[in-house]
Amino acid sequence: MRFKNKTWFIILMLMMLPPIGLLFMWRHKPNWNGWVKGFVSFIVFLVFIGIFSNNSDSRASLLAITSLSTDNTSESIESPSMPTVNSVSQTTHKTGAPIQADIITPDILKVHFIDVGQADASLVLCDGESMLIDGGNAEDSDLIYSYLKKQGVDHLNYIVNTHPHEDHVGGLAGALNYATVEYAFAPTTSYDSKAFNSFVKYLNKQNRGIIVPEVGDSFSLGSASVQVLGPVRTSDDPNNNSIVLKVIHDEISFLFAGDAEREEEQDILDKGFKLDSTVLKVGHHGSESSTTYPFLREIMPTFAVISVGNNNSYGHPTDNTLSRLRDADAKVMRTDMQGDIIFVSDGKSVTYTVERNANANTLVAGFNLTTPTESKTKETIKETTKVTTSTTNSPSGTKYILNTNTKKFHYPDCKSVKQMSEKNKLETTQSKSEIIAQGYSPCGNCNP
Repeated sequence: MRFKNKTWFIILMLMMLPPIGLLFMWRHKPNWNGWVKGFVSFIVFLVFIGIFSNNSDSRASLLAITSLSTDNTSESIESPSMPTVNSVSQTTHKTGAPIQADIITPDILKVHFIDVGQADASLVLCDGESMLIDGGNAEDSDLIYSYLKKQGVDHLNYIVNTHPHEDHVGGLAGALNYATVEYAFAPTTSYDSKAFNSFVKYLNKQNRGIIVPEVGDSFSLGSASVQVLGPVRTSDDPNNNSIVLKVIHDEISFLFAGDAEREEEQDILDKGFKLDSTVLKVGHHGSESSTTYPFLREIMPTFAVISVGNNNSYGHPTDNTLSRLRDADAKVMRTDMQGDIIFVSDGKSVTYTVERNANANTLVAGFNLTTPTESKTKETIKETTKVTTSTTNSPSGTKYILNTNTKKFHYPDCKSVKQMSEKNKLETTQSKSEIIAQGYSPCGNCNP
């Protein structure tokens, strides 16, 4: 501080000396010529201006050099990399005040199994993207319209018609009447039915056409991925021409089987796809011809959802299908008993909500299954509870039929069992390895 005070004192004295000198000259040198006095005053003035002008320029030059030096230093430092999506970083506002960035929550997948009676409709939502798989019957158009509106889904990234039967394609017109669509999938581009033609008509209104996906195709739905597993080949039976999809969300997965029956299930098995899934949308409403033991054994779901109508004339779900699901230790959930069923996945675990009757006995087959309505219930199931299987043993409690004459063993629904003599038929729940150890070999038709 003392040095600074001395410096300013010297500068002040230098500023005062020239005016004092000029004043002294004009008062005490009266004999000097006026031109001489004026010339001297002018010279002193120029010198005075020059000194401080140079000082200002020097200071400006010094500032410029300092600034350049600072800029060069900044350029030599490597810029920090952008933070990853899930990281937490600090951001600075224009005011200069640091703020803590929001912690990004894990991605969430929601799957709605919509109660459309004896039909199918599922809505899959993930990270703001959406996919509608089937839409129920034509009479369900208003229901689908309202459901999408309630969920705030006015744009569908994908709309999938698994096959052109009315109970799957009928209500899609209602969806397209409310929401725009980006891509539309179906196993065929034409089918002679009013319901399918209505679906095509509403697609055309949006300048969209049908894409027939190929087995092995995959596409993203937010942070989830969707794989096309079937149909492997074209079948004359629309059920066995169903689009079969697997939605994978980290460690949680959902398999949508459409109305695929035994033939298509075997085709998919022959392709060697990895089928294990947390949730299975049971094929063909739980009919006898779907969800065979070989197919179910590869999936081994924790949950099995059956979209089925109460008091339907088909007897769905059948006792044999429910028995197979029970053998696989899957928790069976049904729209006829429990209404809308919604699963929420964080990629590691799932929670589910049923509209009613959370504790209903869903393993009962038959007609007119009415159950008292209960309040809405939510339960949480961790992925670590998922059933696992090995390549040597069967699912816990799986039933086999032994032919004591031919020394072959079969699944109960094998066609060979129907032709078997009752005296040679023996039912067992022993493991596959235990049966083989007794000298039996697996049937070549049902491949237990």
